Amino acid sequence: MRERLTDGLYGLGWSTVKMLPEPAAAALGRTIADTAWKRRGKSVLRLESNLARVVPDASPERLAELSKAGMRSYMRYWMESFRLPTWSAERVTNSVEIKDVHHLKEGLASGRGVILALPHLANWDLAGVWATRTLGIPFTTVAERLKPESLYDRFVAYRESLGMEVLPHTGGSAFGTLARRLRAGGLVCLVADRDLSASGVEVKYFGETARMPAGPAMLAQQTGAVLLPVTLWYEDAPLMKGRIHPPVEVPETGTKAEKTSSMTQALADAYATGITEHPEDWHMLQRLWLADLAVTDQERREERA
Repeated sequence: MRERLTDGLYGLGWSTVKMLPEPAAAALGRTIADTAWKRRGKSVLRLESNLARVVPDASPERLAELSKAGMRSYMRYWMESFRLPTWSAERVTNSVEIKDVHHLKEGLASGRGVILALPHLANWDLAGVWATRTLGIPFTTVAERLKPESLYDRFVAYRESLGMEVLPHTGGSAFGTLARRLRAGGLVCLVADRDLSASGVEVKYFGETARMPAGPAMLAQQTGAVLLPVTLWYEDAPLMKGRIHPPVEVPETGTKAEKTSSMTQALADAYATGITEHPEDWHMLQRLWLADLAVTDQERREERA
């Protein structure tokens, strides 16, 4: 019943929110965000706990301010995403400003393929639409399998309507398909700051140990593709800004595991730079650090619920 309700609510969002006038949609997003923040549920408390690592000197009042702004940013992401299929190419172009795009263009011009690796900052779907509609560059990405299956299908259909090729995170074939796209000189975009497999790479993140996916670094090593970290942030509506960071190079020495560890740490360092500058736009409402993951299965089930 809960899964059907969740699917129905997302379906209502995609069918209804995109039809609202822009001011009404923005106001609805703020109202939902503020209501969730005032209830002090587990997601809000987890966001504040995560932000406490990012801004260690923040007072409880400052953390509360950041979490409130963070929930508004998170709901802005959803309101925008529900409406993205209706946006024109001109609207996308006027809503996104990315610095140092030359790293992306030079990487694609080299024919080596490019991997863009992002954290959960601002609106990564909008960044993807910017790539497809403003730059005219198609790309392949990976999506976490959601429950119910019908909700996952909604997300896949939504992202494919925006010009993305979407592969399921599970099933084992995604890595091979991504590698083929890169060897053909294509573009791959991955949200890569939270490990979903429990077999990722340990990194130092804001002074503590976290685990991040090994995929971006392994793909770069195996295919020779250019690996570029990307960070995003919101300005006053309707603008979102971003930066494409310099390439993460494959170390000349070391084992494959050592190279993967070094490259993943470099991604984490780039992410940390962007999150430190714009903590209110970091949408990390889940456990991330290993110290927080040492909980019981029951606690995990309750958090997912």
